[in-house]
Amino acid sequence: MFSLRSEVLVATPVLRVSDSPSPLAALQTRLIYTFRDPALLERAVTHTSYLPENPDIAESNQRLEFLGDAVLQLILTEALFELFPGDREGPLSRRRAALTKGAFLVELARELQLDRCLLLGSSEEASGGRTRSSALEDAFEALVGALYLDSDLALTRRIVLGLYGDLPSRLSGVVNEENPKGRLQELIQPEYGNQALRYEVTGIEGEDHARAYEVAVFLHDRVLGSGRGPSKKLAEEAAARVALETLKAQ
Repeated sequence: MFSLRSEVLVATPVLRVSDSPSPLAALQTRLIYTFRDPALLERAVTHTSYLPENPDIAESNQRLEFLGDAVLQLILTEALFELFPGDREGPLSRRRAALTKGAFLVELARELQLDRCLLLGSSEEASGGRTRSSALEDAFEALVGALYLDSDLALTRRIVLGLYGDLPSRLSGVVNEENPKGRLQELIQPEYGNQALRYEVTGIEGEDHARAYEVAVFLHDRVLGSGRGPSKKLAEEAAARVALETLKAQ
């Protein structure tokens, strides 16, 4: 006959570490989508630094990032076109830029907890690569590309717009603040024309997987400002912010 103590011990479940879902399984739960080809999802979170230490892995997420960027642009272009029927090209482009800029994609990646899913090389891991903005931005775009290849445009659109949520709310706090290149262009264009500004890369530092760019923005031959960032796009935005402050002080 079993004692009461024995019965309690038998009835109590034991939680093991293995009972917890893997980061990629948890990600698919958050997406409300299960990949038919799990290798696509794994590739989407594979950083270039992972390849040298894992020679059996043939490809990082760079090609998927390229595809995902185009798919994301199309999805948001269609959504904004329908949502703002009275807007012309300029305002629509600014809204799209606000929703696809690096910092915004990093925010979405963190909401999805993509940082927990990244496959990184040991040195990249040790240097904080899991929280690096460029790695999270790339992984989010690559995830969109992987979704598109694993399903179709309609389903990818549903998932992506679900991640963004209410677009007007998302836009309310970012359009004016986070489009410095657009604001600088609007300020310069009336007096100097459309082609007066140019952005030039003046320096590149770091290894391939951890680049740092320095960009200067010129008004004709005059330097208005310079900025640094983990991508040319972010460095150009930083330079434009400095240029806006320069013009404001004059």
